[in-house]
Amino acid sequence: MPPRVRSTANVRRADVMQAAIDAFARTGYHGTSTKTIAAGAGISEGYVFRLFGTKQALFITVLHDCFEQIIGALTATTLDGMADQYAQLITSRELMMIQIQALAACDDESVRHELQAAQGRLVEHVKQQSGASDDDVQQFFARGQLCHFVVALGVLHDESGWARTLTKGIRHY
Repeated sequence: MPPRVRSTANVRRADVMQAAIDAFARTGYHGTSTKTIAAGAGISEGYVFRLFGTKQALFITVLHDCFEQIIGALTATTLDGMADQYAQLITSRELMMIQIQALAACDDESVRHELQAAQGRLVEHVKQQSGASDDDVQQFFARGQLCHFVVALGVLHDESGWARTLTKGIRHY
């Protein structure tokens, strides 16, 4: 029998991050236990704490990583191009749901602070990358929040009157 190969802390950290993204996207910051995350990563709950310290630190790390992925994906130089890139990125609902769950967890001051900082970095990136006016960038983000709403509700292809009103002109992949 070959010798057992142990995973490095970096590999385990990546496993925990993926398990945390999956769990936090489904049940949010308050509804997710570190025990659930540990089980998803195939490690002990104690090792989750050794890697991240606290559930709060893990959630903030996930949130930070989520926004870094978004910033990294938005390489277009127009707001329309960025909207298309973002729509492709959130076909995996986890990134979108992490943002929604972070809003729900803003009663935690540290989470709120990280969300404000991450949103600030994203707004500045979009503004610099696109060269768009403040008003156009505001409209871009307002429409993005509307996209989150209709995608989370699952009404993108709903033909009822209210859903058609909200989804008019929204395109997702």
